[in-house]
Amino acid sequence: MNAKLQPADLQSLLAADFGSIPAMVHAHALVAPGQRALVQGDQSLNYAELDVLSERVAASLQASGLQIGQAIALCAATSINYAAVFLGVLRAGMVVVPLTPGATPASLQAMLIDADARLLFLDDSVKDQASEIAIDRLQRISLDDSGAGRPLSDWLVEPGRPATAVQLDPDQPFNIIYSSGTTGEPKGIVQPHGMRWAYSKRAAKYGYGPDTVSLLSTPLYSNTTLVVFFPTLTFGGTVVLQAKFEAQAWLRLAEKERITHTMLVPVQYQRLLAHPEFDHFDLSSFRYKFSTSAPFAPTLKAEVLRRWPGGLVEFYGMTEGGGSCILEAHVFPDKLHTVGQPAAGHDIRLIDEQGDEVSLGQTGEVVGHSPGMMKGYHKRPDLTRQAEWFDAMGKRFIRTGDVGRFDEDGYLTLLDRRKDLIISGGFNLYPSDLEAVLCQHPAVQEAAVVGVASERWGETPVAFVVRQPGQHITAAELKDWANQRLGKTQRLTDLRFMASLPRSPIGKVLKRELRDSWSKA
Repeated sequence: MNAKLQPADLQSLLAADFGSIPAMVHAHALVAPGQRALVQGDQSLNYAELDVLSERVAASLQASGLQIGQAIALCAATSINYAAVFLGVLRAGMVVVPLTPGATPASLQAMLIDADARLLFLDDSVKDQASEIAIDRLQRISLDDSGAGRPLSDWLVEPGRPATAVQLDPDQPFNIIYSSGTTGEPKGIVQPHGMRWAYSKRAAKYGYGPDTVSLLSTPLYSNTTLVVFFPTLTFGGTVVLQAKFEAQAWLRLAEKERITHTMLVPVQYQRLLAHPEFDHFDLSSFRYKFSTSAPFAPTLKAEVLRRWPGGLVEFYGMTEGGGSCILEAHVFPDKLHTVGQPAAGHDIRLIDEQGDEVSLGQTGEVVGHSPGMMKGYHKRPDLTRQAEWFDAMGKRFIRTGDVGRFDEDGYLTLLDRRKDLIISGGFNLYPSDLEAVLCQHPAVQEAAVVGVASERWGETPVAFVVRQPGQHITAAELKDWANQRLGKTQRLTDLRFMASLPRSPIGKVLKRELRDSWSKA
């Protein structure tokens, strides 16, 4: 690219079947160098500064002797440096491995070894866990110049030293995201550049552009966050980062920065709307709000539509990229109980236990095919094969593990995770059905139902409930109330109150922890 690049050239780049996200950042730096790219608190980088810093990262990686395709890990809190290093790794043609700071030292070591990571960017928040990691030749660079590793400022090559240009292609690995934390052994999901480009281009439909200001409070290691982070930069907008979500601070930031786009998980929507001052904040700048990663209650969607300006879009899909459904809730308010229709170019089907497709109206496991799919699980062809399903013509689909049903209009209703299905006395029980009944009671703020072992029935349902503030109903009273409204085979064996449900950093209820807590009680 050259300094004569014009705004019209950006449109040509965005219209291409494939492009490089780091190259788009460079292009915006040439066309609008002073435009804000990243903001966090009192710190910010414009596109020219972000372009320079990400190139210094790329040049430093190359100067360290690292090669195209090698894995570079990041394990740290959200920061501007984290974002710039992420882009720099991509610019060097290497593969980003974003890891959760909440992992145990043993889990972090296992993921680093599995990814063959040669370098780890970290900060003071993971200093203690990292001190227990013993991997030969693993370089450690401290993003915050703390004692967690060699300071980033010292590791970077001198300004002005160019990185060797790298030609990226659609099949080249972009990142490896480890998915698992809620289900067991971490699996490295290899996402290619073509997948990220396809998702970024899709954003054109949702009003992204140079005037976009996106507020992100979910962590940068999560695919949930990246669904909005990369499109914003691809279209030349501004990303405002909130390292830790707090409702009042979020609302103040949204009003101050005149936010146009955001990604929030359902529990964050719930906490924001429950804030006593929510309706006093000016949120009129919003164009679109997005959600993904966890079940989004129809009643909560309806409340968002009623009280919050701008469109509401729910994405349903997997980090593995096996196809997505999209619900534009503001356009189809009569379909809030669904996760929408398959996205353009995405093929979503339902299959039974034998792997045969089911008829319309029947339930089955959701499988999907899309232009952007994972290459596979890193170094695990066995797990990759287990995750795949092929139709009669040999077309490749990714299994989701979710059970759903299509209605006559082609909208998908999710029933539950297949692994969460409770088989009690030979009957299939969907926890979401029981949770929906419990949530009808005015004393219930939220509920989760899991299956536990039963000598008589094989499995039996147990509920964990968070009460609304100020409510004093007993567990026995609530259980009796629910069982009067549930079918005979659905009735709860036990019900327990909790101060809060255990959740992952992106809001998924950790049902495995609930099962474990019940069995240990």
